[in-house]
Amino acid sequence: MRPAVFGVMDGLVSNFALVAGVAGGVAGAGGDTGAVVLAGMAGLAAGAFSMAAGEYTSVASQSELARGELALERQALAGTPKLEQEELAQRYIERGVEVGVAREVARQLSRDPEQALSVHARDELGVDPGDLPSPLLAAVASFLAFTAGALLPVLPYLLGAANLLPALVVSGVGLFGAGALVSLVTVSSWWWTGSRQLLLGGVAAALTYAVGMLVGSGIT
Repeated sequence: MRPAVFGVMDGLVSNFALVAGVAGGVAGAGGDTGAVVLAGMAGLAAGAFSMAAGEYTSVASQSELARGELALERQALAGTPKLEQEELAQRYIERGVEVGVAREVARQLSRDPEQALSVHARDELGVDPGDLPSPLLAAVASFLAFTAGALLPVLPYLLGAANLLPALVVSGVGLFGAGALVSLVTVSSWWWTGSRQLLLGGVAAALTYAVGMLVGSGIT
């Protein structure tokens, strides 16, 4: 849920700011809203594909690193099993388990090489060998989440809006809603996270709109 919420938020904030900036430029240059739609859809596509590619690379690199560490751990378990067993026992002892009990638990866990690998990987590397993240799943989820957020600011224009106001309302509601959802994975209240996201996204869009106005006026 966390990457989905933040993906939606990222798409919404970045494309809302882009749409606002181009709308400001169009207003300053006296143009029509076609440029806003073009920029919004281009921003949606570019951002979504960029997010997907970046997420795929990031997760794939993370998985490859984890597999490399698991291979080293597997070699250590095969080459020096007694040393690895004692190392595992020492970890339990450090956690307050009695010495005899800790060594017996470590001995029993070490009888199965795959189980021993799983225990060592979780304790030493923080990795579950059977639950490594999928780069493709991460990329698709990131693409869909960003697209959902980035579509909101453009939607009013696609439905015939002639100015920024409808996009402002839709994006504002989306920003507050996405911010409020963050409270489900944090300890903050929904009204605080929603208001904070609305304020930050609104400031980003307002500043970008001002820049667009200046650039648009300069072009004319």
